[in-house]
Amino acid sequence: MSVKKSYTSAFKAQVVLEILKEEKTLTQIASAYGIHPSLVRDWKALARHGLPSIFEKRDTRVATEAAHAQQVEELYAEIGRLTTQVTWLKKTSPVACAIPPGEQRSCSPLAGRGTRSYNELRYSKSKTSQRTGVRSAPS
Repeated sequence: MSVKKSYTSAFKAQVVLEILKEEKTLTQIASAYGIHPSLVRDWKALARHGLPSIFEKRDTRVATEAAHAQQVEELYAEIGRLTTQVTWLKKTSPVACAIPPGEQRSCSPLAGRGTRSYNELRYSKSKTSQRTGVRSAPS
């Protein structure tokens, strides 16, 4: 049983370049490199088939990059529009501010808060006592 020999892509390219120069016949090149002529013929066919795609890849890459840049720009514009809409809805929607229906208030975070000092806030009733009306015992 024979072991299948594999060749590097650089070696294949070198052989195909010699074939494309057309200075020697296919059999002469095959014997010079010690490979079978049918293998050389297959490599030549692959090279001829693949050459156009080498140049197409560059064109498609440029087109893909342009499409990507356009898509990113559109997405940033959409983010801006949505951010503006959310901000407007937060300011105008009673649901977003937890305002009972029929009552009109501003949604700013400080709206409805008095001008109490830090000490007044610190020594005021706890939240539990505000809800239940019962103060907790001092510790």
